[in-house]
Amino acid sequence: QKLIRAVSSKRQLTEVLTDFWFNHFNVDASKGKVKWYLASYERDVIRPHLFGRFRDLLGATASSPAMLFYLDNMLSVKTGFVPKRERHKNDGIETPRGLNENYARELMELHTLGVEGGYTQKDVKEVARAFTGWGIDQPQKMADFQFRAPAHDDGEKYILGARIPAGNGREDGERVLDMLARHPSTAKFIAIKLCRRFVSDKPPQALVNRVAETFLMTDGDLRSVYLTLFTSPEFWSKEAYHAKIKSPFEFTVSAVRALGGTVETESKLGKRVGGMGQPLYRCQPPTGYKDIAEAWVNPGSLVQRIQLGVALAHNHVEGVVADKSHLNELSNVTDPQELMTRMNHLFFHEEMSQGTKETIAQELKNDERKMPDGEIRKPELAKYVGLFLGAPEFQRR
Repeated sequence: QKLIRAVSSKRQLTEVLTDFWFNHFNVDASKGKVKWYLASYERDVIRPHLFGRFRDLLGATASSPAMLFYLDNMLSVKTGFVPKRERHKNDGIETPRGLNENYARELMELHTLGVEGGYTQKDVKEVARAFTGWGIDQPQKMADFQFRAPAHDDGEKYILGARIPAGNGREDGERVLDMLARHPSTAKFIAIKLCRRFVSDKPPQALVNRVAETFLMTDGDLRSVYLTLFTSPEFWSKEAYHAKIKSPFEFTVSAVRALGGTVETESKLGKRVGGMGQPLYRCQPPTGYKDIAEAWVNPGSLVQRIQLGVALAHNHVEGVVADKSHLNELSNVTDPQELMTRMNHLFFHEEMSQGTKETIAQELKNDERKMPDGEIRKPELAKYVGLFLGAPEFQRR
């Protein structure tokens, strides 16, 4: 469904933002029960909050079974609490043993404040105390959020210099989320990640500052934040144009779209993305996949991208169908220079560099074969397509 939507949806901003926010609030399908919760996580937690308030998105992820399981908060209980339920054999659900700091740490480091956000290890422990008792009801069946009051540490807490009085329940965690969502470090951290995703690997500081200011002034209204970003001079500048390297997922989707292709329900395309280093929904570290060029630029990955282009042109990727009329039109072109011109228009909007043209032309010439009757056999069209999709210009967005 991720690939089908990315290729075919007319709401492309929604798809790009879904990919961004899922990666920001990453969960890994290969960890235990997460694979069963994942479809609901993206559909019911991420997508409905793309254009709302950051606080609502943050709260939805905090109480989702996928996140509770992935970062072990379902196992976090107050010190000394002994649950009635014993561990069941082969169900993959552990019995809570005490305070677990995993979610509290990633909540501040990766979801809100950032690693330099000004929190301490003492804050991590206090936040973990605030989220004790946040668990999953019937994890094997319904898998809904459940607050277990007996497991909650309702004592007094001090977090980021603020006092949370004793005697509360789930409100402790909600108050922490309120505090973190409105913190200036969160505004800066989210602004950096959005600007890095949409402008450049090293976004201009002035733009980051303006986006962060909008975040704070609007209480995390994401529509306003996007508007500040997408209407900025920096976003539309020449420096930002084609400044970003496509991830394997982005490359794959753009290659299918460039060939007028469609993705069917049963497709092997996802495995191709995984083979290039970005298995969908299976990023193990909570950091999510990196959004900088050095994470994706290497010779092995480039070869795989060219091979994917060739396979797509041949219609050799199960579940993906290229537009035959689209390719047939190109196959009727016999002059290499004319074909180069057509490809430049089709894939690069006339922006292919002279160096790329010369490199492709030389590679194709090297691939020519002289037949016994003296005829020079040109490389098949799929080879042309693969080289064009592997060109440096096509790796950028």
